[in-house]
Parts: sequence; C-alpha cells; structure tokens
Amino acid sequence: MNKEIQELEPKQIWTNFAKLNAVPRPSKKEERVIQFMLDFGQSLNLETLQDKEGNVIIKKSATKDLEDRKTIVLQSHLDMVHQKNNDTDFDFDKQGIDMYVDGDWVRAKGTTLGADNGLGVATIMSILESDSIEHPNIEALFTIDEETGMTGAKNLDSEILKGDILLNLDTEEDDEIGIGCAGGVDISATRFYIEESIPEDSVGIKITVNGLNGGHSGMDIIKGLGNANKLQNRLLFQAHEKQQIRINEIHGGGLRNAIPRESVAVVSVTKSKLDEFKTDFENLATEIKAEYKSLEPNLKIQFEETKTPSKVMNSDVQDLLVKSLYTAHNGVYRMSPDVEGLVETSNNIARVSVENGKIEMHCLTRSSVDSTKNDLANSLKSGFDLAGFQVELTGDYPGWSPNPDSEILTVLDKIYQKQNGEKADIAACHAGLECGIIGSHYPEMDMISFGPTIRGAHSPDERANIPSTEKFWKLTLEVLKNIPKK
Repeated sequence: MNKEIQELEPKQIWTNFAKLNAVPRPSKKEERVIQFMLDFGQSLNLETLQDKEGNVIIKKSATKDLEDRKTIVLQSHLDMVHQKNNDTDFDFDKQGIDMYVDGDWVRAKGTTLGADNGLGVATIMSILESDSIEHPNIEALFTIDEETGMTGAKNLDSEILKGDILLNLDTEEDDEIGIGCAGGVDISATRFYIEESIPEDSVGIKITVNGLNGGHSGMDIIKGLGNANKLQNRLLFQAHEKQQIRINEIHGGGLRNAIPRESVAVVSVTKSKLDEFKTDFENLATEIKAEYKSLEPNLKIQFEETKTPSKVMNSDVQDLLVKSLYTAHNGVYRMSPDVEGLVETSNNIARVSVENGKIEMHCLTRSSVDSTKNDLANSLKSGFDLAGFQVELTGDYPGWSPNPDSEILTVLDKIYQKQNGEKADIAACHAGLECGIIGSHYPEMDMISFGPTIRGAHSPDERANIPSTEKFWKLTLEVLKNIPKK
C-alpha cells in the first residue's frame, strides 16, 4: 500500500482510499470490491447486508446523545471509470491504482485515480470504523455500476433502507452543495455493411487524433472541449468528399460518460490522389488546431502511410456513416433558462467503432428536463434511422429535482458558512448523480450531495485535492453532529 498517501491528512480517509484503490473495481466487475466491503463491515461487527443487485448496506447505531436524531443514509458508489493513456501499460482487472502526490494533489500514474467516487467510499468507511466520531443512526449504502448505467441504484431494494436523510458524497467541488442533477439515456446505433476489395493502385493511411483533454461528459461538457470522434469524422468527411477515400476501420472513444480523447482510423486512397489528400489534410488539421488552441493545446492530428488494407466499407454505407455522424449533435444542446450557468441538455458521442462489416456508435444524452432529453434523443435517433442504422434507447434514468426547502440543506448551508466564512454554491449539476434514482424508491427521503474537489474525473488526468479533502472531512463531521431530530 502507498505509504506516501497514507501520511496525508486526514489520515483516516487517505488510508482507506489506499486500501480501496488496491482492489480492482471496474463497473460491472465489482465482485472483488463487493466482497471487500462485506468483509470490512463484518470485521467491525456491524450489521452488513447485500441486496439482490449487489449493493452493500452497513448499519451502525447512533452514538450517545444522538439517538433521537433522524437516521441518515451515507451513500457513495463502489465502481470507478477505467481509462488509461495509450502508452501506459496497466491491467485494470488485476492491478491496484498506482498513486502519487503532486503538490496539493493526488494523482495516478497514467490512469484514472478513482477518487470519483472512492473518496466518498473512504469517508464512509472512516466514519463506520471510528469509535470517537459523534453521529446518529447510520445506514451506509455502497451502490454498484454507477458509471455504466446506475443499475445498482435502479435496482436497489425498496425496503432495505429506513433512513430519513440521504447524504450523497459524490459532488466534485468542495464549495458546492448539490440539490439536483441531470437524468440521462443511452443511444446506440448499429449497422452492418458489405466489405469490398480496395480500388486498384491504393495505399493505406492511418489517421490519428489524440492529445485531447477528455473528461466527464456531464461536468466538463460546458467547456467545449474537443471530441475525438467528431474531429476524426470531420477529417474523414473531407477526404471522402474530395479524394474518395475508403474506410477500413475506426476506433474512437470508449466509455459513454467520458469525452473521447483519441480516435484512430485506417483508410485507403488511390495513389493518384495521395498528394492532394496530404495537402487538404494538413490544411484542415491546421484549421482545427487553431480553433482549439486555447482549449486543447496538446491536440495532435496526424497521418502516416501504413499497410494497405485488403477490405474496405462499401461506398454507399460509408457516405451514410460520415454524413449521419457529421449531423449528430455533440456538446451542449440547451442551457437552463432558470438556473444561470447550468447546462440543461447535452449529448456526448462517446464511442465509434467500425470493423469487420459492423458499425457501432454510442451516445449519452443528459438533461435535467425529461422533455428536452427526449427531444434531443429523438433528433439523434432520427438522423441515424435515416442512415439505415438500428437505433436503441436504453438505460433511461431520472434526474433529481431541486428542493430549495430541504431541511438538510439548511443544516449544511449554515455549517458551511460558519466553517468557511462564506456561502456555499447551492446548485444543481449536469452530472448523473444517483439521488434521483434512489428517490424513486424512497420518495420521502430528504437528499443532499457534497464532496471534496476532484478535477479531470473519467480521464487519466483525474486528481484529488488534498486540502479540499480535509475541508470536506471537517464539514462532514460537523453535519453528523447536527442532524435534525426525529
């Protein structure tokens, strides 16, 4: 275990975070971390349960003099996004996260850190194992599969919790108190195509777009960052129109909730048009890099000659692919008319895969308003439908409607002001927190979300702020002592 991390303050949180990060915990492969949490709860002789979906619940009785307070649910998710740099040799299924301290930040070497939502899990672990922290009755809820569908929250046992107040520890700004979030829906477009022999006298070209920041497709979508899939398609569209290139394969992006940082395509071009292709490519690459120079200073757009592919996509389907992908909306669709600065609706074209006669494209559409979420989803579906794709809308989950009259919000707001000498930013966010889904099972539960500052979530640039974690810990401890009476 990383001793450098364990020496950070507050030691309880960082030690538990190091223990947690030693356990591989990809979404949909949480068996090991579920067992880790079950063993943890049982080692403390606390009531430890697992529902049919795999969510873990650990219950702890109130400390002396707080038995008359409302029962709280402390909630975080166990899984983490697995992303790594191309030049990083790392097996997420077998290795624990390799962490290090960089000034005021904790980072991972070439991979995501897992602070989202590992710091929340570690905080709850620290409270459960303490014999000195004052608190009311606690139900610690550790959900699974938050990052790839929120199935843990969706299928949560509706009878297993008795708590009155839920404290979700998954907000990523330490000066923010979350009171609402976006819902979402996954859009998948699939089509098969006939592979043809390449035109005679052709050469192979490998086109690479990389060096983008990437990031969280909810929290970072407002920044206007580059999407590798859209930039790659822009290059392919031009070459398709001007040089009649033929596509062999495309691999771009990955997880639905991560803005894609890299895309690689292999195409063929006839030798007679090779020089023209090179000139047009370089000109467009220069234009794109100029457009993104302040947002994406490390953006690389390049091509190289490669082994000539034996098969390519038939030209009719290729035309439909590049045009439908060009038409598909990516980024902010609508800002909230009611909450200044809040993205209401957006789409992330997360994954594009073309290989061996099959095209797959995956998007995540988010919105805090169901009607505009459906509007954008239908717009995307219509475009892909017209291009002959089989389109599925799956994984629909609700947003979390703000309650400005929340009792626990009043408590948190007062404590934050007293500790920090200023008001917190009370806001809804564009990320997909589990509160709305849990609230569908427990509609009377009062909810709030807060957490330490985390940057670059869902990317290898993910980092957790050390002073912020201590600030968050002090706030959490004071909130536990001031939960309202029953």
